[in-house]
Amino acid sequence: MDPVFFVGAGPGDPDLITVRGRDLLARADLLVYTGSLINPALIDLSPAPIKQDSWGMDLPGIVDILERSWRDGLCVVRLHSGDPSFYGAIIEQIEVLHERGIPTVVVPGVSSMNAAAAALQIQLTLKGVSESVIITRPAGTTLEEDDIPALSSHAATMVIFLGSGKIAEIANKVRCAPSTPAAVVYHASWPDQKVLRGTVGTIAELAESAGIERSALLIIGGVLDPANPSHRRSDLYS
Repeated sequence: MDPVFFVGAGPGDPDLITVRGRDLLARADLLVYTGSLINPALIDLSPAPIKQDSWGMDLPGIVDILERSWRDGLCVVRLHSGDPSFYGAIIEQIEVLHERGIPTVVVPGVSSMNAAAAALQIQLTLKGVSESVIITRPAGTTLEEDDIPALSSHAATMVIFLGSGKIAEIANKVRCAPSTPAAVVYHASWPDQKVLRGTVGTIAELAESAGIERSALLIIGGVLDPANPSHRRSDLYS
C-alpha cells in the first residue's frame, strides 16, 4: 500500500511542480490542498475524484480524512504550497499519522523563495556580497517574538516569509541602513506576479501603494543591487 504523500506544489506556476509531484497528482484518488495558497490551475491538472480544500479545517479534521482514505486503499496526496519544509506545518500532520501507523513520504517542491529570486534575476548568494541566506518570519499570531533585529545584523541576504502585511514594521526592525536594497515579490511565478524594487527605507511605501498585503516575500540585501561594488566575479568565469 502506498504511503500518504506530502507534495510540494511549487510557487504557483503549474509548470514549476516537480515531475514526481505531477505524477502523484495524476495518480491521486484523494487530493487535499489549501485553496488560498495554491494556484487553481494546478488543482485542475489532477483527475483525482475526491478533492478537498483544507482551508478552515483543523488538524484533526485533516488527519482524519487522510487516514480514512488511506485505510480505504486510496492514493492520498496532501498538497502544500512551495516547498513543504519552509513553514509548511507538515510535521504535526506526519506525527499524528505515524502514531496511527500510517507511513508518509515528503516530495520536495520549488520554494517561492526560488521563484522570487528568478523573478528578480538575482542570486541569493553572491561572491563578495553575501555568502549566506537567512530565512525567517516576523512575529504574529503563531509567533510571539521574532529574531529579525539580531538576524539583520549579519551581512547576509534576508528572505522574510509571512510578512506581507508587516513590511513597514519589519523595515523599522532591521539593523541595516535605510539605503540597503530591498524587494517585494507578490505571487512569484503566478500570472499576476508583481515585482517591487526599492530600499529598506522605501519598500513599505512601495508595497502599500501597490496594494500588497498578502502572498508576498520580502528580500533584503546587497545581492539585489546588480552593480554592487563588492561583487567579485565567480572563479568559474575568471
